[in-house]
Amino acid sequence: MSRLRLAVLDLYNGIPNQGMRCIRQIIEEFADQIDYDIYDVRAEGQVPDLSYDIYISSGGPGDPMEKDGDWYQDWGKWLDGVYTHNQTSETKKYVFFICHSFQMATAHFKLAEVGPRRSISFGTFPVHPTEAGKVDPIFQNLDAPFFAADFRRFQVTQPDDDQLAEIGAEILALEKIRPHVDLERAVMAIRWSPEIVGVQFHPEADPDGMLTHFSRPDIKQEVIAEHGREKWLSMMADLTDDNKIPRTHDAVLPGFLKRAVAALRPEAEALSLEDE
Repeated sequence: MSRLRLAVLDLYNGIPNQGMRCIRQIIEEFADQIDYDIYDVRAEGQVPDLSYDIYISSGGPGDPMEKDGDWYQDWGKWLDGVYTHNQTSETKKYVFFICHSFQMATAHFKLAEVGPRRSISFGTFPVHPTEAGKVDPIFQNLDAPFFAADFRRFQVTQPDDDQLAEIGAEILALEKIRPHVDLERAVMAIRWSPEIVGVQFHPEADPDGMLTHFSRPDIKQEVIAEHGREKWLSMMADLTDDNKIPRTHDAVLPGFLKRAVAALRPEAEALSLEDE
């Protein structure tokens, strides 16, 4: 039985981060079924071809609307290629967008406005599935709302209902409810098709890794100085609550990969069921 191939599109621009470590860790849980390669899109201008079965496009720093090099156009061409392939082929390719990539993909398809937040979103927050999101497999086994790690200076707002309908996309989640703030709630997840989905937050965030990172004295003091002690305490509590960030980490991206494997290799799924 042939193995599936996955490409990770790294948009971190060479900046050290926790995101890529967490993505690799989750993919490696599928080492018996998936081989993967990493493409340094921004720093090295590397973009995968269309020979892969599954793609994960990462988060990253900076303005998602800033076209600061050929990589931006190349990433868009890759996305158009995958989308066209899925429109014309019976064998689909699966794509998952995370944070920065989600913002770029939303802008690429003109599904909503992408722009700066009034203030940075930093920490762990409730995410509210829409009616479509409550029945979408990406959020199965999660509460409504569920909790997610969210670190961003930009946001997706003002969705274009006509454009969403034209390509058959659905909004799956919105950010936390803030009744005391007279601002539109940002879009937190969109499904483009059964195979293509993206989220505004960081589902890959590893609670243990984040606890270690934010417990470092220098990082702790940096967070407290910029966001306050209450924010640091709240975030650490959410990371140790098994019903919050750990559940999101275990459900969203691993669930996406499980469903992709089941769809692309149904014979492997059948063998797995026989072994149970």
